[in-house]
Amino acid sequence: MAHSSLTPPATGEQNTGERADAASTGRIERALAELPANDPLRDTLSQALAGLVAAHRDKEALQRRFQSLFDAVPDAVTVLDVDGRIVEANASACQIFGRPRERLLGLSVYDLNPELARDRLREVISEHADGVPFVHQTTNARANGSMFPVEVHSQVFMQDGRPHVMAVARDISQHVGAQAELRASESRYRQLLQAMDKGVMVQDRHVRVLSVNPSACRILRRSEQELINPRPQVGEWEFVDEQGRPLSASQLPAARALRERRTIDSVTLGLLDLRERRYIWIAVTATPLFRDGESTPFSVISTFSDVTDLKRDSELFLRTQDLARIGGWEWDPVAQRMYFTVPLYRLLDVPTDAPVSLSTLLELVHDNERPDVARALARAEQHGSGFDLECRIRSPRGRRRWVRLLGDAQHRAGEVFRVVGTVQDITKDKLIEDTLRQQALTDPLTGLANRDAMVERIGAALDGADIDAGPAVLHIDLDRFKVVNDLLGHQGGDALLRSAGERLVAAVADDGSAGRFGGDEFLVLCPSGGSDRACAVAERITAAFDAPFRYAGEEFSITSSVGIGCYPTDGATVQQLLQSADAAMIEAKRRGRNTWQAFDPALARQMSERLVIETQLRRALENREFHLVYQPQVELARGEMHAVEALLRWNNRVLGPMAPDVFIPYAETTGDIVRIGAWVIREACRQLSAWRADGLALERVAVNVSFRQFLSEDFDETVLSALAEFGLPGNSLELEITERVLIEDVTDTLRTLRELKAHGVMITIDDFGEGYSALNYLRRLPIDAVKISHGFMTGVPGNETDAVICRSIVHIAKSLGLTVIGEGVETAQQREFLRVQAADLAQGYLFSKPLLPDALPMYRPPGW
Repeated sequence: MAHSSLTPPATGEQNTGERADAASTGRIERALAELPANDPLRDTLSQALAGLVAAHRDKEALQRRFQSLFDAVPDAVTVLDVDGRIVEANASACQIFGRPRERLLGLSVYDLNPELARDRLREVISEHADGVPFVHQTTNARANGSMFPVEVHSQVFMQDGRPHVMAVARDISQHVGAQAELRASESRYRQLLQAMDKGVMVQDRHVRVLSVNPSACRILRRSEQELINPRPQVGEWEFVDEQGRPLSASQLPAARALRERRTIDSVTLGLLDLRERRYIWIAVTATPLFRDGESTPFSVISTFSDVTDLKRDSELFLRTQDLARIGGWEWDPVAQRMYFTVPLYRLLDVPTDAPVSLSTLLELVHDNERPDVARALARAEQHGSGFDLECRIRSPRGRRRWVRLLGDAQHRAGEVFRVVGTVQDITKDKLIEDTLRQQALTDPLTGLANRDAMVERIGAALDGADIDAGPAVLHIDLDRFKVVNDLLGHQGGDALLRSAGERLVAAVADDGSAGRFGGDEFLVLCPSGGSDRACAVAERITAAFDAPFRYAGEEFSITSSVGIGCYPTDGATVQQLLQSADAAMIEAKRRGRNTWQAFDPALARQMSERLVIETQLRRALENREFHLVYQPQVELARGEMHAVEALLRWNNRVLGPMAPDVFIPYAETTGDIVRIGAWVIREACRQLSAWRADGLALERVAVNVSFRQFLSEDFDETVLSALAEFGLPGNSLELEITERVLIEDVTDTLRTLRELKAHGVMITIDDFGEGYSALNYLRRLPIDAVKISHGFMTGVPGNETDAVICRSIVHIAKSLGLTVIGEGVETAQQREFLRVQAADLAQGYLFSKPLLPDALPMYRPPGW
């Protein structure tokens, strides 16, 4: 391999040369010292010594100049031997690779590039001729282990008869990053064009299409190849302006942008596609593109949208304005110019050729409303706020109208540049609105004020209330109205409600106003007079309902329960007064009905306790605070356990154990009883299925059902889905309902009962005979059993009246083929009484207290 003229001095071998020069100089100096003074050889040796010293100085200077140039190179320069060891490195190499020179010279190229094969440098030397440079890209490692891309310019040369490689490495991290960012930018640009819903078309200076995006193809209904075709079919397109005038190719936005060297913004064109036989409108913006330093555009980019629907809507809007009696207006606050649409001229009775201004509109507005309209327009102009007003106007012809005036400010560069709006004739609507408002505040049945009207009146009374003799609210509920309503039907019930409203108005007289709250509930507002006047009115109302009502030749007794809430002691807001009056009315009913009750602190405490219970009750299911216990039902004939009744228990984490007769009324009031009852049914079915799986033979499980739960829309679905979930037949479940269920809604009750009976579910009337007379329902409805109330069983057999009632219940039930269950049996005498009367089943503490599920399999009825 020839020696290269580019071979640099091997700085690493400099010390060896210096030592050789020093040794030669030393030998000459010793020889001179040994020669006699007159020896002619002394002059020759002296000249040789001087030449040697001068040559040494020249070599050192040359070496320093080379080292300076070597270190001045900004790229990393290394010299490698055939084994890849670094024998020389410049200052930039030390900086770039993050190592001092003495450490760098101890490494090899394989330390800088761990990915290289161990014999790669020998292959490079053999593959490349001496003195011929070559370039490649790779990665190198810094001292901290981080890798970075480099472009390496290399050359093989000979040094002292041995091949070496000089490698100049340039850090190209920024270049690689810039290239990657450029590629990413180009990719994002292409993705943006692909995703844009606007059409994009790029054309050269000769208006030839260079590229289009998918949206352009979609709008124009052409493929990319068809649009870029340098020779499109002649006569495929025709263009018109907004007025329908034909446009030549030179008048299109792209050609104009190239010619005028400016952006042609938002031009609406009609495009007739002769091939597709369709007509569309497009809005086009064309922008010329310039190269740096050039004033002539080299291309133009156009963006366009299909505005066919918008154009059609605009034309239809003008026609619709006339039909809907709506006109549009625009106010330019800078130029102080007002613009009316043609329909607005006609609406305001202003000649279409008459000049208009802001004052033209304001002068037509009624004097009372003109200041509000003027302020709204000023705020829109100054602050950019919109407005929506109703006002009266009087046209130049003297016609009076109600109009709705709407306005909205439009901004540009943060400033209001115009205010636009509409004027709509709402005269007919206002007349209808007044009528509807009156109807909306009137109860259609009684002609009294309705709930909304009463709430509005109470609020108005509170606004001007006198603390010493302020307003009072009376809540009236008709006692036992539902029973009478069910007997007479809705027509008769409506007649009684009308009569009740008349009596209420007469009783209140001039001391207040009456309204219907809903159903069989009424409200009375005494706007002043305090509690004394309210109590006097309540007394008159109670007395007014003492006399029976007459309907269809019959007399019916309907009394009233009245609750009173007074301002400010019982409430300072409408809602508080209504709640207080309602609580007092409920207390009046509890005290026996046909009376009135004023709200007092005790009721306030009850309301507070009610709120706490209702709050905790709402979360009880989610907190898993409920559980069921089961009381056996024993066959009286054989003394064997036949079924069980599931009883709900609640152990609240805040209130502790709560009795059912405490929390169930609250659950019924709030409606939580529906979802709680659904849980009870499902849990009872689950437990019965588990008992049967363990071998416990129980015919069925009985569950109490609230009237609110029974009358819910999906009650039958709840029952049947629970049975299906645990694989139980319908006769495995007994539903105990109260007599109230039977009279709340006979039609829905009958439908639900028939649906459940069709699936075999057993229906029992609980506490039979306590509430309403249900004998009529025993005949009409599909009932399976009756349960003698615990209240009647308490007096059996000693109390003859209770005994007669119980014997009658058993006799009636048996004659109808119903099962009879005695409840609350606590003594052997009571059990024997039921057995003699041929009752079927009994339950009570004589047999067992309610048991937890795990205890029931071990239960055995006590011996007779």
